[in-house]
Amino acid sequence: MRVGFAVTRAASMTDTWTTVHLIWAALQLGHRVRVIEPADHEVDVNHQLLLRAHCFDQPTESPGAIAESLQDRKAQRRAMPLAQLDLLLLRASPLDPSILSFCHMAQSVGVPVVNDPSGALMVSHKAWLAAQAGIPMPRGVVTRRTGAAWRFFDGCKQGAVVKPARGSGGKAVQRVRRGDDEGFEDALQAASDRGDGYVVIQEYLPGATKGEKRLLWLDGTIIGGYLRRRAEGEWRHNLKLGGHAERCDITAAEHAAVACLSPALLRAGIRTAGLDLIDGKITEVNALNPGGAFHTDRLTGSRTAELIISRLTEHPRTEDPNGLTPSPH
Repeated sequence: MRVGFAVTRAASMTDTWTTVHLIWAALQLGHRVRVIEPADHEVDVNHQLLLRAHCFDQPTESPGAIAESLQDRKAQRRAMPLAQLDLLLLRASPLDPSILSFCHMAQSVGVPVVNDPSGALMVSHKAWLAAQAGIPMPRGVVTRRTGAAWRFFDGCKQGAVVKPARGSGGKAVQRVRRGDDEGFEDALQAASDRGDGYVVIQEYLPGATKGEKRLLWLDGTIIGGYLRRRAEGEWRHNLKLGGHAERCDITAAEHAAVACLSPALLRAGIRTAGLDLIDGKITEVNALNPGGAFHTDRLTGSRTAELIISRLTEHPRTEDPNGLTPSPH
């Protein structure tokens, strides 16, 4: 199969990125890979949608070799009709509007896209998770209105976490302690300026001191995960901010929380995601460029990237193992 990967910037990827490990797994399984950036789309005079992509046709010695080829732009570049792709993986964060448009056009010519672009756009906004009833999650609000934000903050006995409503990689995410009115005002402004004006205010979970779990989710099932423990002097758990990954067990409560969320994800056309949990509560859904395969496999000896590619290439459009049907796009 020809498997495409729609990415925001190929040169930024390293050998720890899940996308790189998915590319490596696809090549090991005998597929051909095309890596497509926002400027790689064209329409010719015959109205044909074309790609000009970084091409990988043979297995490589390691994920690092793939990352190096992309960073140094050493991979062969080749044009091809968009319709010749057998599968397109949307792996772009932040999401570029042109990538979203071309993923929709790929669907229109019959190419299966994972994750569904409309669903990924919706789910990547934190308002989507907050609007799901019956899901174990931190108490919180998503709003642009200062009054609603302040009313919620006043009731947070443990203080609050303030963040942009779209993913920011930990930027403009702040913890504000109860009574710190000036800090809360500054946090609201920073989060609003970072994204689309909407901010998320969640009650701080004391269990965050023990770390945050990143669970890998595929077609309604948890396929792995690890614990992210924050660096000394930092309250956020992002690995890019000095946090480190540790092996962990997945509890019955965490399985139950994910089982509550899975039907909504599948209805949105989401087939693969990274779910963040603290104290058994889901704090974030990562559907645009879900990571975690490298650290999960490194810590447990699993082969999650191969599992994901095998599942998606064998069943580009399918019902999940629990009988829940993803979006038909």
